[in-house]
Amino acid sequence: MASGNKYDYIIVEGQDIVTVTLNRPEIHNPFDEKMISELTDFFKSVNQNNTARAVVITGAGKSFCAGADLNWMKRMGQYSHEENVYDATDLSRMFQALEDIEIPVIAKVNGAALGGGAGLACACDFVIASEKAKIGFSEVKLGLLPGVISPYVIDRVGAKRATQLFITGERLEAELARKLGLFDDVVEPDDLNGVVDRFIRQIMTGGPQAVKECKRLARTGAHMERGEFKKYCINAIAIIRASPEGKEGVTAFLEKREPKWRR
Repeated sequence: MASGNKYDYIIVEGQDIVTVTLNRPEIHNPFDEKMISELTDFFKSVNQNNTARAVVITGAGKSFCAGADLNWMKRMGQYSHEENVYDATDLSRMFQALEDIEIPVIAKVNGAALGGGAGLACACDFVIASEKAKIGFSEVKLGLLPGVISPYVIDRVGAKRATQLFITGERLEAELARKLGLFDDVVEPDDLNGVVDRFIRQIMTGGPQAVKECKRLARTGAHMERGEFKKYCINAIAIIRASPEGKEGVTAFLEKREPKWRR
């Protein structure tokens, strides 16, 4: 996995558990062309790391990600339609690279997650947030809309709820965000690291390949016709049962011992 020294705006640390920290704390870790490029490069590299079991995304300082960099927004306001399409496509590619990660991705939301930062959290498989965290889709307040991030928000809360959040642009406290499904868990700030670590340890008890296939299974089922998905499921379980990992897991259970991946 790439060293954090490779990047200017993000820090990458770890092997089994890879943490990427958005590292522009003085301006609340916003997106601009450079941040997007670095995150895209990192996300694309994850599937090449055979030791990685999970990815954690967090922000340095008080915020998770405050959305778009103000200077970037000012430049975008001067762009032509074609330039804006190109720019939005780059952002969409970053989110696609995140979506393509095969292992679990956890958002550790330490502070404000606004606009694109809220979308970044929603695009993760799990969102664990501090009680001090806030989340909101504030684009409408600027006469804009949450275009690129909207598929991930809709996946998380549904179309009707997403409509309400997008139209009001309301900034939500952590507990309300949890009730609406934007956050999966909300914990005291001092407990955030420990809760995420305990959650990761649960993920690590599962077979590495089985975890990847579970993620693929759920995502495939969300977009495949039901009859075809049933066929997919039959083939998926047949393959995993005959795999070395599947055989080891069943054998370890019958022999009342830990499977090799837990050692």
